[in-house]
Amino acid sequence: MNSMADLSTGISANDDFAWAPGRFSPVPGAPPLSSILGSATALRPYLRERARQTEEDRRVSDETTALFRQAGFFKLMQPARYGGYEYGFTAFTDVISELGRACTSSSWACSLGAIHQWLLGTFPVQAQDDVWLDNPDAIVCVSYAPVVKAERVAGGYVVQGKWQWASNIDNSQWAMLGVQLPSDDGASVQAGFLLVPRQDWEIEDTWFVAGQSGTGSKTVVISQPTFIPEHRKLTFAQASSNQPPGCEVNTHPIYRIPFLSAVPVCLVSPLLGTAQGAIDAFIEMAGARVTRGAIAGGGNRLSEFFPVQSRLAEASASLDAARLLIYRDTAAVEQMATDGRRITVDERIRNRRDHAFAAKLSREAVEAVFACVGGAGLALDQPIQRMWRDANAISRHISLNWDAVSSMVGQHLLGLEPKGQY
Repeated sequence: MNSMADLSTGISANDDFAWAPGRFSPVPGAPPLSSILGSATALRPYLRERARQTEEDRRVSDETTALFRQAGFFKLMQPARYGGYEYGFTAFTDVISELGRACTSSSWACSLGAIHQWLLGTFPVQAQDDVWLDNPDAIVCVSYAPVVKAERVAGGYVVQGKWQWASNIDNSQWAMLGVQLPSDDGASVQAGFLLVPRQDWEIEDTWFVAGQSGTGSKTVVISQPTFIPEHRKLTFAQASSNQPPGCEVNTHPIYRIPFLSAVPVCLVSPLLGTAQGAIDAFIEMAGARVTRGAIAGGGNRLSEFFPVQSRLAEASASLDAARLLIYRDTAAVEQMATDGRRITVDERIRNRRDHAFAAKLSREAVEAVFACVGGAGLALDQPIQRMWRDANAISRHISLNWDAVSSMVGQHLLGLEPKGQY
């Protein structure tokens, strides 16, 4: 059991889940997780120093992306046949939350770049070959919402349109686009993804926002009817089936995990790190800052005020609870996949509840310390104000929005048909 002195150290709080299958790579020669995590820790000063510039640039730089690639972060969950390490979601959360302690936007961009390597590993093998045979370092941006209708033609589909909120688009070589796919008889549609190479789409710069500005979540534009071959398709039903097409070649159990049971972890993990980073920054600020005290309390250290002490305790408890939920569920999902057991609807909906509730708790942790920073904490070079904006932006993502997810959970508990993503 960790001592009280370990409360603010981050990843050590998760030692109780050291057994999780996802923390072990089956790939001979893969670097140990401790080495990859050490690289994430070593990058924190660089990311922290660049965080304001990343926000102003409204994207993660080529240089930062190159450092992520060099550290092996994009290989974490990539299939071994393309040089990947086949770690699981627990290892992924370790690394991404560590980056989030320094810069939320950079962590988010790395998170989606890394998780989409796993999702691509569930596609038909020919699609994986299209992306990785010539360039094993290629990464993919995704626009999940199936807002565009695909037209079925001989050998595949034709698409044209716009897809919003494709995070890290500037650093991506392919796009995975949500579409409405017609059935064979044309009588109905089903949601799915199509993979499109960089030369077939353009970037429309639509990302002007108050939080998560550095994620570069711009719009994919396909301005002319464009053919996509059949093998570059994955339906949402296949992705949730416990046996997607990619399992034919990528036999590691992680590729059988239904994507909504685990993919939202890529949205929560940066936020876990952000909450820890806000606590880190607040402890540093409170220990050094002496209040001016225009009315009362002048000349005292910020750390000596009872409300400050109480809010910091609240923040640490909220974050600890959020981490415990995420690691418990993720480790359990990995174990189920390892044991060959299908993940039930009850378990999927519980996981979706915990994704959203952990995001809520993490946001509240940031809110607790931000409430104590005073006017000095509003300066643009003060990281807590940026973390506060980023945390509020992430918690409003539809996959983590508590109102949307909690209503679905309540419907399920009441015996009603759950309406939502699970």
